[in-house]
Amino acid sequence: MANDVYSPTTVSNPKSSFWLGPASEHLGKVRFILKIVEVLLSLVAFILEETVTSCTACPPLYFFEFVSCTAFLFTALLFVLLATTLHQRVGISCWPKVDFLYTGIIAVLFLISSVVFVSSNGGTSVEATSVIFGFLATAAFVADFVVFLKVKGHPFKKDQAPPTTNGNVAPTEVEKLNGEANGTP
Repeated sequence: MANDVYSPTTVSNPKSSFWLGPASEHLGKVRFILKIVEVLLSLVAFILEETVTSCTACPPLYFFEFVSCTAFLFTALLFVLLATTLHQRVGISCWPKVDFLYTGIIAVLFLISSVVFVSSNGGTSVEATSVIFGFLATAAFVADFVVFLKVKGHPFKKDQAPPTTNGNVAPTEVEKLNGEANGTP
């Protein structure tokens, strides 16, 4: 009888798993898959760009190389952090804002670098294929950005809901607090 009184009232919470999985607090299944696609497309674009043996206009090639490599490395890092419990150990509490800004910026940079690279390249099949993967990666980043907005909303938007009283919206005050507005000196 005494054991019933002193039995635990809560169930212990085992440590959450380290392993990757789409059931993360920051990534749903759709965004989990989109992040994998972004990493793969960025990697393929980078590898194809690296196989270009000669360039007629090298700065667009180098810019595309920079963007595709950056997108691959940082998206892979962000994916591992958000899909595991490692994000809890980093000390950043605003992961939705980081993810939102990063995804938007990389989408724009990939679009710019792909347009610049397609407009001034040597016309080889490797360059054309690299640009195609650049545009596909851009589409994946834009899709991730849109899904983020639909699922989580804009992370920088302040919730401006009026205060409630007993479940009803508080009425706006009509009287001014200072005496001159009320007609008293």
